[in-house]
Amino acid sequence: MRLPAEQRRTQLLEVAIELFATHGFYATSMEDIADAAGVTKPVVYQHFPSKRALYRELLHDVDARLTDRLVMATASAATGRERVQEGFAAYFHFVAEHRAAFRLLFGASVRNDPEFSMVADATIERFAEFIADLIEIDAAPEHRRTLAHAVVGMAEATSRRVTNDEGEDDPDRLAHWLAEMAWFGLRGVRAEQPAVERG
Repeated sequence: MRLPAEQRRTQLLEVAIELFATHGFYATSMEDIADAAGVTKPVVYQHFPSKRALYRELLHDVDARLTDRLVMATASAATGRERVQEGFAAYFHFVAEHRAAFRLLFGASVRNDPEFSMVADATIERFAEFIADLIEIDAAPEHRRTLAHAVVGMAEATSRRVTNDEGEDDPDRLAHWLAEMAWFGLRGVRAEQPAVERG
């Protein structure tokens, strides 16, 4: 079936993300993607100049979609506690609905390739900066960024269990559990006191 160019591109992205997430970057060929999409390999190359270009675009697309989810979910929250809850809920709902996207962004193929790893690291850094701005405690910016990275790591580790079909997978329940731990944990954080010099 002949599709308009934009629809075909979207279809190829959807097919590619599933194959890459399942088999990895190196074990997936452009021919595999073409076969799964029901087109010829030249059609895939009409839309993407190389397999690396296709993978990069997928990484950036996942980054943008997940970031948009987080921004929209937290923008309407009235309190800090609600922002934490809604942020986790948006994240876990995204993972539940797009497991292949999560595996693509945080999987082994990304970590085993320097170029892709840089994209993933930039995404994590952006998430951490976003979360750091939501952490309302009396602490230095670097202190808040460190705590934000801990929150990101907590969400990522929990999501790995979800995508591996291990343990609890209800997004709202997970969001509640982790939001409580993060919120009450952050409430106990105090700004560092200057070191006292010993005589």
